[in-house]
Order: sequence, then structure tokens, then C-alpha cells
Amino acid sequence: MRVQAQYVWFDGKITKWEDAKIHIATHALHYGTSIFEGLRGYWNGENLLIFRLNEHVERMFKSAKILGVKVPYTQQEVRNAIIEAVRANNFKEDVYIRPILFVSTQTVALDVRDLDTSLAVFAFPFGKYLPPGGIRAAVVSWRRVHNTMLPVMAKIGGIYVNSVLALTEARSRGYDEALLADINGYIVEGSGENVFVARNGALYTPPVHQSILEGITRDTVITLCKDIGIKVEEKPITREELYTADEVFLVGTAAEVTPVIEVDGRAISDRKPGPITTKIATLYADVVRGRIEKYSRWVTPVY
Repeated sequence: MRVQAQYVWFDGKITKWEDAKIHIATHALHYGTSIFEGLRGYWNGENLLIFRLNEHVERMFKSAKILGVKVPYTQQEVRNAIIEAVRANNFKEDVYIRPILFVSTQTVALDVRDLDTSLAVFAFPFGKYLPPGGIRAAVVSWRRVHNTMLPVMAKIGGIYVNSVLALTEARSRGYDEALLADINGYIVEGSGENVFVARNGALYTPPVHQSILEGITRDTVITLCKDIGIKVEEKPITREELYTADEVFLVGTAAEVTPVIEVDGRAISDRKPGPITTKIATLYADVVRGRIEKYSRWVTPVY
């Protein structure tokens, strides 16, 4: 995946990509004290639409509060920075957008309360993260970090080492994606996605208190399902329920709605995207490109 653009937004101004640099003594580089979001912008032929911009910025501020660091900008200023970073590159295609707040003081001290933070936003062209026709997933040996150990509701950079280890294991075993269990053995997440299981016409997904990220795409899918009459229940999911599910799919900003057609060598939905997954994925694609007026509040035009 090539990550590059002409310009980024860095600490209040647009700067060239190659000039966006930090010092090797930067606190976040040593201790993972960064907070980030991942957003998508969709080109619909007329404009580039950022999906659920407000919710992503709100979550970023909540993450900062949990970590105990200050954001040196208002939420509106961060929203404007995200739009400016995309607009500066004059993108006319689908993009991925990464705002990142990080502790930028050059120090090896641990206490972050009085340290400086910096904010950067970059975006780059981005297509499908996972094969839309379906992926093979493996339940890996690494467990999802429990929320009594680290604040998994926050998108803190250091916590994602958990995901790095999980995905590396799955890929080394020949699978596309990792599925993680929690400390009690229930399936809770992918390496960067929330998980849904379809059984007997209804959908099930782990509850927020089960050490999962409170995903914005997850919330989108739950809302869409309620609107079209698909029952969604939040409950713990066992490995056996995963293996015997009618359908399984992962959701996330990068993954969008991705069918899982095999888990640990066991076929799901005859190794084809199932009808519920397909219906939700199709609806989601229309929503993010602004084709459905009812959900227009979720998209922000760049130009």
C-alpha cells in the first residue's frame, strides 16, 4: 500500500509531504502516545464526500480525554483541518484520511499531563482494503487487550501493537485477516474491524463493554439494519457460533463491509457472500456516496 500525497496539514498549516517530519526524541515515537482516526472520502463523480466526519472528530477528542492529553484545537478547527488536507491535494478519487494527534515533546519522561501535542492530517488515494468478494480469517493466539489493562475504547497508537501481532500471525498462516478472542475466549474483533454474525435471519455483534472499539462503521451498520428491519442483538459470540454461522462479516472504515467466507478452514455461507451481508454492503456503498437523502447528514462535501 503506497501512502503518499503532495500536501499534508501539520500544526496549523498546509505543508509539503516531504517536509512533515518529527524528531527521533518525540515522546509518541517511544511510548505510542498518539491518538488517531481513520476516515474515508468517497468520490461520487461530482464531489468528494467525507463519511461521518463529525463522529470521527468527536471520538478523537474522547480518546484524548481518556489518555489525558490536550487537543490544541477546537473540534471545528480539526474538522476544517481534515477538509483542508484533502482539498489541498485536489483529490478526485476515493481516499483514506488519517488525522493523528501525538505527544510531541522531546523527552523520555512518562507523565504526559504537561507535555505538548501536535496534530497532523494526511490523506491518500485508497481503494479496497480487503477483497470485497470475501476473505479467509483465522482465530489467532493473541487475545484482545482487556479494558481493565488498556483503554480500548480510545484509538491510541500504542494499543495497536495488539493488532499488528494478530494480523502478522494470521498472514503468516496464509489467511487474510485475524479474529481475536477476549480473555474469556469470546470472539470480539478483527485486527482493525468489528465483527457481525448472522444466524437465522438476525445479526449478532459483541457489546461495547466487551473490550471492543466503539466503531463508527459498526454504529452505521446497526442503524441501517434497524431502518431496513434486520434485527441486531449485542451479545458475546463463541467460537462455535462463528464456525456455524450462516454469515460472518467485518466492518470498519478501511474494511467497509467485508464478507468472511472461511474461518479456520471452515466454510461460511458456501464460501460466498451471504444475502444479508450483500444487502448491507450494497446499502452502505450507496449511503457513503450520498445517494440516499435520508443519510445525507453523514456525508460532508469537500469541494
